[in-house]
Amino acid sequence: MAEEEAIEVRFRLFDGTDIGPDKYDPSTTVTSLKETIIARWPEDKANAPTKVEDLKLINAGRILENKWTLSESRVPVGDLPGSIITMHVVVRPPSSVKRSVSADKEKENASRQGRCVCTIL
Repeated sequence: MAEEEAIEVRFRLFDGTDIGPDKYDPSTTVTSLKETIIARWPEDKANAPTKVEDLKLINAGRILENKWTLSESRVPVGDLPGSIITMHVVVRPPSSVKRSVSADKEKENASRQGRCVCTIL
């Protein structure tokens, strides 16, 4: 059985800049890739992720699961030997922003609870 060769991957950030390309073993997990992205995140970029859960990787329109390996994440259709795979990086907003939005929704829902609506057809 032939050994699989390294896969070359670059990570495209939200502003169009890239991290990489670098070569990775096909058995590398998506979690490991995310840890690499966090370690190599450009210092001049805002909204820097702090943990693996803050990131989502997208390859060919599919959101990659943390437990998948790089070889499982590849899309063989249109994949040329020796080509670089571009994975898009999505950063989850900081949790404080998320909490304030959910708190606003809770207040809005609470104000609606005491209302009565009647529709006559």
